[in-house]
Amino acid sequence: MIPKVLILRAPGINRDADAALACELAGATPELVHVNRVADGAVKLRDYAMLIIPGGFSYGDHLGAGKLLAVDLAHRLGDQLRDFVADGRPVIGICNGFQVLVKAGVLPGSDGPPAVTLTDNCSGRFECRWVRLQADPQSRCIFTRGIERTIEVPVAHGEGRIALADDSALDDLRASGQVALRYVGEGDGPAAYPANPNGSYDDIAGICNAQGNVLGLMPHPENAITPQQHPRWTREPWRNEGDGLAIFRNAVAYAKTL
Repeated sequence: MIPKVLILRAPGINRDADAALACELAGATPELVHVNRVADGAVKLRDYAMLIIPGGFSYGDHLGAGKLLAVDLAHRLGDQLRDFVADGRPVIGICNGFQVLVKAGVLPGSDGPPAVTLTDNCSGRFECRWVRLQADPQSRCIFTRGIERTIEVPVAHGEGRIALADDSALDDLRASGQVALRYVGEGDGPAAYPANPNGSYDDIAGICNAQGNVLGLMPHPENAITPQQHPRWTREPWRNEGDGLAIFRNAVAYAKTL
């Protein structure tokens, strides 16, 4: 069976078509659905195998990046989303979508006070470049399974720095396998700026929930799905697809098992 993927739309989201193409190339059927249609019951989240909250500037990022769409998720879609996550179905929030998941309390997923937030880049400006990422081999994340080599995808954000309440919050994320992706520098070592484009703590680029079926990340894997999107594609003929496509393939393969 071909999984159906709901790609959530709202005013200001602008990477929904990119995410749809990534799903198609990964073997799924995407449907772009406005948040109001889910909230009013015209569309049921339970009828889909996977949920994507794409990047952009939802509601113009008024009151903070992703904040207003996070209110929609928490108060208008709360029960549906909680059931969807509890069922083990994959959810991915990309860039602004990551901000939404964090501010809605879906990530990192604890019942206590927020231990993780996303805030202004240390550089104080919008950062747009290709970065190198390494999947944490200890992560529970279903989206990064089997990704052993460093991958390259672009970033484009002004508020992508992952900040933690304290060192114990990082220890908790590591112990529960919730650090999914890190920025890496030359030789796959620690990433100083600009390899870490925002100054995220411990070079973290993406985290998952403790169950592993919800991923939030600042980089844009949906914009690294074909070889021609890479800036060195003419000099690296060995590339037969974009590195980001593996993340979507993993999710679709997992959705087929549910």
